Amino acid sequence: MKKFIEEFKAFALRGNVMDMAIGVIIGGAFTSIVTSLTENLINPILGLAGNTDLSKFVLNIAGVELKYGAFLTSVINFLIMAFVLFCMLKAVNKLMSFGKKPETPAAPATKKCPYCCSEIPIEAVKCAHCASELPKEE
Repeated sequence: MKKFIEEFKAFALRGNVMDMAIGVIIGGAFTSIVTSLTENLINPILGLAGNTDLSKFVLNIAGVELKYGAFLTSVINFLIMAFVLFCMLKAVNKLMSFGKKPETPAAPATKKCPYCCSEIPIEAVKCAHCASELPKEE
């Protein structure tokens, strides 16, 4: 049992798990900020068209309330969250690549025989497929 607890401790304190836990906590806090932004700023502006708050739009069908305004609020929340996360990920990727030199492409390992167009090793002086003597390259 002690070994199991030690293995779990090593797993739980690994960098990836801790990073994920911090990300979930920050994501929860950020969600409340985006929800507040949508409900307190964006919905009233969009509601100016109907002189009401967007989240209060309700459709009654056979005694059932369909709160499509609340659904639109959730869609707006999602779009704002997705846009902000996209921007943050783009910034993180830019920071991660900052200072790195672009990788140079590897030198080709093969070439084409000018006579039979087969792939042959770059060092070859004679084609293995057609037995032609290859011209020397400078």
